[in-house]
Amino acid sequence: MTTAHATPSGGDVRGLVEYVVRGLVDHPEAVRVEEEEHVVRVHVAPEDRGKVIGRNGRVIQALRTLARVAARGTGTVQVEIAEESRP
Repeated sequence: MTTAHATPSGGDVRGLVEYVVRGLVDHPEAVRVEEEEHVVRVHVAPEDRGKVIGRNGRVIQALRTLARVAARGTGTVQVEIAEESRP
């Protein structure tokens, strides 16, 4: 099954992270990405957290590398997975 995604605009770290994460998870509609002062915080459905983290943290590490490359010239950036609690 292929899902169409809008591509991020140039230089948009938040958009790039959101685009990649939506492609990784089973519930792309639950993805929410916030950006505040050099921190990009990713919210996903609890059952998708493992897909974003990856085995031994490899996926999140690759996502952080992509974000760092996209942010070149604008400073540093951190990518975090937000802690979600079920109601």
